[in-house]
Amino acid sequence: MWRLFFISCLLASCHSYKKIQVPALQNPITGSAFYMQCASCNWHQRDSLAVKVLLEGNMPSFLKWFVPVHATITSAEGKNINAVYYVSPDYLSIGNDADWARVPLTPMAAQKIADTLHCFLPTRKMVNEIYKAAAVKLAPVPMYAFRDSTVTMWQHHLIIEGQRKGKKGLIAGIKKDVVISEKIVKDNKPNRVAIYGWHLFNGNPIQPLYTGHVNWYVDYSHGIRLVYHKIKVNGKWMDYKTLLQDKTLRKLICDEADCNFYRY
Repeated sequence: MWRLFFISCLLASCHSYKKIQVPALQNPITGSAFYMQCASCNWHQRDSLAVKVLLEGNMPSFLKWFVPVHATITSAEGKNINAVYYVSPDYLSIGNDADWARVPLTPMAAQKIADTLHCFLPTRKMVNEIYKAAAVKLAPVPMYAFRDSTVTMWQHHLIIEGQRKGKKGLIAGIKKDVVISEKIVKDNKPNRVAIYGWHLFNGNPIQPLYTGHVNWYVDYSHGIRLVYHKIKVNGKWMDYKTLLQDKTLRKLICDEADCNFYRY
């Protein structure tokens, strides 16, 4: 009896960090239908609808399963410190397994979703490590006209799917990540978003860490990657904020000086 209880608790614990928990789907909407509905939306209307339908459970099933990414640093005493954090295998997408689409969002919308799903947004260092760990690496595809339009966002998703050709697994190189960064604080510019990434095949990002956009600006190239809020460090679970507050352990997931910006 106790053995069964222990096993059930263990399975529940694993389930809680390996899978995004969303409610039972009540009002299904496909990816193509979302983009049709938002064709004439402004950024705020698109953001609001995206948050609503995502938190109603409208995301493809593959997106709900986290993928582990490993990190290692050496302490001042010469000891290895190992960590595992869990990330979504692709960028936030709306729809079902048969009809889904990646949806760029503002950091405000992304943060609301991340908070609700017990997640956070990655750092620059994490974006680099995710790219290294990715099973599917695709070349960035820049677009130049109507960059912030809903139509261009939809077109970019279709282009990526044409590149992907059905390949499965952790994907990277296709978007600039919305990231948490101390530049948001240090740059002393109000209401900014930090973006980074869009890696080339040589591992170098097209987009350096950048906070030049106001936080309501979002275009086709932006992507929202969720990271589970607890990180396993040498076998012990830690909240990401606790990790970032530790001068040694923060180096596992952050390569900036202070790492003092935790959420939008």
